[in-house]
Amino acid sequence: MKRVGKNLSEYTEKDGDSSRVRFYFRWKRVPAYLWVTFGIILLTVLLHIMGVSDDLVNVALVYLFPVLVSAVYWGMGPAVYAATLSVVMFDFFFVPPYLSFTVEDLRYLISFVVYLAVAVMTASLAGRLRQQLDRVKSREATTNALYDLSRQITAISDLDTLLDNMTSHISRMLGSKAVMYLPDPQGELKLWVSSGSAAADSEKSIWGSHSSELAIAGWVYKNGQIAGQGSTMLGKSSGLYIPLRTEDHIHGVLAADMTASEIEKRQEQRLLLEACGSLAAGAIARVKLAEEARLAQVTAESERIRTALLDSVSHELRTPLTAIIGSATGLIENDQLFTAEDRKELTSNIRDGALRMNRLVTNLLGMVRLESGMLQLNRKWCDAGDMISIVLAKIREFSPQREITVQLPEEPVFFYGDEVLLEQVLVNVVSNAIKYSPEGSKVTIQVSEDKKEDTLILIVDDQGIGIMEAERHKIFDKFYRSPSTLHITGTGLGLAICKGIVEVHGGTIQAETNPDGGTRIRIDLPAGAEELPLTCSVQGEAGE
Repeated sequence: MKRVGKNLSEYTEKDGDSSRVRFYFRWKRVPAYLWVTFGIILLTVLLHIMGVSDDLVNVALVYLFPVLVSAVYWGMGPAVYAATLSVVMFDFFFVPPYLSFTVEDLRYLISFVVYLAVAVMTASLAGRLRQQLDRVKSREATTNALYDLSRQITAISDLDTLLDNMTSHISRMLGSKAVMYLPDPQGELKLWVSSGSAAADSEKSIWGSHSSELAIAGWVYKNGQIAGQGSTMLGKSSGLYIPLRTEDHIHGVLAADMTASEIEKRQEQRLLLEACGSLAAGAIARVKLAEEARLAQVTAESERIRTALLDSVSHELRTPLTAIIGSATGLIENDQLFTAEDRKELTSNIRDGALRMNRLVTNLLGMVRLESGMLQLNRKWCDAGDMISIVLAKIREFSPQREITVQLPEEPVFFYGDEVLLEQVLVNVVSNAIKYSPEGSKVTIQVSEDKKEDTLILIVDDQGIGIMEAERHKIFDKFYRSPSTLHITGTGLGLAICKGIVEVHGGTIQAETNPDGGTRIRIDLPAGAEELPLTCSVQGEAGE
């Protein structure tokens, strides 16, 4: 015989008929009858050895003991057999004439009938008690299994993992194969198979994948009714199909192979499967709602970022454009009214506005490249001193009056990186230091090298209003503006771009407190490493 399970299926073929099942249940109790026979024979011998043969009342009461034991442990059949065998033994060995089934006093026949009736009634009561105990234990096991399933699926937020855990858990509870059917994006019901499982490689060979089973599942999904084994619809089917229904929607179908289940337990297993279907439907609905809420949140966040970007860019562009248009219009229409010094000032305004717009466009393009993963590093050996010189030249174009102090080591410091991108980082950091510190205050750039860690350290100090500790990580988020600096124009992109570029180089950037008052931005870069990731993984909030 083919073994297909742990219960009845260990002794019957998967497609065995009901006669084989009845044969199995009948012969399954043979050891119980043997134990009853052996126990009554042993009890008879002990009663003769103890010499109580003449005390017929006590002998009859003692013979009730195997009847009770049989009813409690093996059920009604062995108990009735024990009662009948006890009457036979009592008559044959203890009622005169001995060793004979005849009786001298016909009144013993009435005693035998009464004894047999009492024994059967006692066995019936004991059997009912045993059945009630078994039902209580079964319900307790079912409740524990459902609670365990509910507890497991509550903590899962991924739909594939949820379905995998539920089908595995339900299969273990029922002791048979269980599958789920879910609609595809086109609304057609499909058998769900765990990705990466052995079943996924041979979907056609697993239970539930045949056309007849798919047709039944499709009918259940469309009509929202139970079908299959033990139901009024398609009761000859090998499986039981439960719709995964919530209040207003059917999410799929849960099916289990019932051919390997004991006939006596199929009703109980149907109730268990219905309860599992209710839990599964609620869990699937919860995961789908959570996914919809996440998508809605992402959409709302994207809309918020788009609005913030448009507002910020329009505001930032309006000021330099106004200055450029006003200065250019004045030069065109009233050129004869301006002195050479006035013309120089107007052209300087045009240049400053153009440079400001250029920085804004550069930042926007840099953020796009970072978040799209298109940023590629052009690495080469660079001199930190030369890079600082280029940065200072760019800073003086739009802020020639501010005092900037540079502290370089005595020996040249070389590092391996993209000089152009790191210049953009320093320009953004230094321009922020100038913007958010008072006129006339010092800005300091320090360059040092940690040879032990093979790290280049760049520090920019200002003497501005400083940054609260709770905001030191937030300032590297896209579009974040500190409440204390909202009166100063800006997009909130500069430091976010700096963080992305520094992290592409394998370094770190952080905000600290300047010991002399103000803010310190510290950048740590690998100095001599040539093999580093060349693409950026900046996603979501740049400060994360």
